[in-house]
Amino acid sequence: MAQSGIKQFLSEIFSWWGGNTWGTRLWIRRFGDYVGSDEFGNRYYQDRKANRRYVTYAGGYADASTIPPGWNGWIHHRTDVVPAEAGYEPYSWELPHQPNLTGSAEAYRPDGSLLNKGERPRVTGDYQAWSPE
Repeated sequence: MAQSGIKQFLSEIFSWWGGNTWGTRLWIRRFGDYVGSDEFGNRYYQDRKANRRYVTYAGGYADASTIPPGWNGWIHHRTDVVPAEAGYEPYSWELPHQPNLTGSAEAYRPDGSLLNKGERPRVTGDYQAWSPE
């Protein structure tokens, strides 16, 4: 168990992909102001002096696909209105948020993919194959 604690400690210092690091925590504590959080538990901050915006991801892994549409617009400076303050409502045509499913069993696999069951669709003949002559 002690070895696991050391591994976790070193991981928090050096690896950015496993969540926020100690450097990130110190930077946000020193220069950041808490702005709000979303329904997934991600927390959003804005720099006091510079015009920078930060997110600390809930759940450990830094995955930008977990940022919902309202906060995505704010973090990319498309709007200055914080979604939590503005009462952001998604449009009726917007689908509910889904995380990045790449590498999972639910990933999109189009017809013809080697990972998709079935057979590749037959060629329709709407093009002519090139051959060097």
